[in-house]
Amino acid sequence: MKKVLVTGGAGYKGCVLVPKLLKAGYSVIVYDLMLFGDAGLPKNPNLKVIKGDIRDMEAYSTAVQGVNSVIHMACISNDPSFELDPDLSKSINYDCFEPMVQASKKAGVRRFIYISSSSVYGVSDAPNVTEDHPLVPLTDYNKYKGLCEPILLRHQSPDFTVVIIRPATVCGYSPRMRFDLTVNILTNHAVNRNLITVFGGGQKRPNIHIEDVTDLYVQLLEAPDSLIAGEIFNAGYENHTVLDLAKFVKHTVESEMPEKGPIRTEVTSTNDNRSYHVSSKKITEKLGYRPKRTIEDAVRDLCHAFKTGKFRNSMSNDEYINVRTVKRLQLQ
Repeated sequence: MKKVLVTGGAGYKGCVLVPKLLKAGYSVIVYDLMLFGDAGLPKNPNLKVIKGDIRDMEAYSTAVQGVNSVIHMACISNDPSFELDPDLSKSINYDCFEPMVQASKKAGVRRFIYISSSSVYGVSDAPNVTEDHPLVPLTDYNKYKGLCEPILLRHQSPDFTVVIIRPATVCGYSPRMRFDLTVNILTNHAVNRNLITVFGGGQKRPNIHIEDVTDLYVQLLEAPDSLIAGEIFNAGYENHTVLDLAKFVKHTVESEMPEKGPIRTEVTSTNDNRSYHVSSKKITEKLGYRPKRTIEDAVRDLCHAFKTGKFRNSMSNDEYINVRTVKRLQLQ
């Protein structure tokens, strides 16, 4: 049985990804700080959950022994992380990255999949932002995501296949839910306030359904080395302005939960000017990867979760907002 270690595996994407890996026949190690606990993970004899810090090289080096592949997702995530101590973001998102890669390689890991971010592009007027586009970091988060990429590529070798994915903003339901991502935020407000507040509105933002992006991560474990070794891939689907996203959310929530309508939309200013139209042509041509789900599907899934009582105080509960939780726990 092939063994895969997933850093950040108890997080938003991890709680959707891990069951897919287990179903595909993998033995899985989740290595995570457990800031949000591990209640979103399944109980399975082929799953080992380790509470660990990726900055602790002794613990990580032990955990990665006997592992075939690593999917590295753990980080201080999303762009408002500048609200935190910048040294914390740097230590987790950048300083420990190469030591992790080196420890993985030394342990005999054959494949290292690094989950970067399409936010590394910052602001661009290009009609289609490809993987060759210059990186224009606007926050510590996307700066360090981008700086880790060339470090990883230097370690590519015949015995150590590395690949970098730059996913679009993820949306949709997870057992470890986040309401600090654009479509999820808009849906939460539409359902609970009957009002969608749009910050800015004109910024172009690519999105991808959480089920689609986690399907991709599983696919990357099986792709031939020759197709992915040393490669960088965008992974997005729908490129829309934030105002258009709000319209999709409004119409879908009103359809799925008519008792919530009519839902108003108001536009206000923002200091978050990230705007880019991502091209996913390369990953489609090279790997045959095509997302299957839409933004409306993500909103429908969230509406179903709201109707079945999956969320507790979603407007005020810090557990749904990554940065608030990190600040409350005073992570150092």
